[in-house]
Amino acid sequence: GTRIIYDRKFLLERRNSPMAQTPPCHLPNIPGVTSPGATEEPKAEATALSNHDGKPPAGDDAQFEMDI
Repeated sequence: GTRIIYDRKFLLERRNSPMAQTPPCHLPNIPGVTSPGATEEPKAEATALSNHDGKPPAGDDAQFEMDI
């Protein structure tokens, strides 16, 4: 295959082009990522990390606990 290699100067010039300043037309709406201003974090991560027992995660030390 043929590789296309761009030099740094060419790429820096393209950064200021009008096409580079416009988002794609079919971009999905992701709050905080594609739509500015909505930076609220989802709460799903905290519930996904809890154990099946209903206890909150104890950290890395709980993984290596041993009953002697």
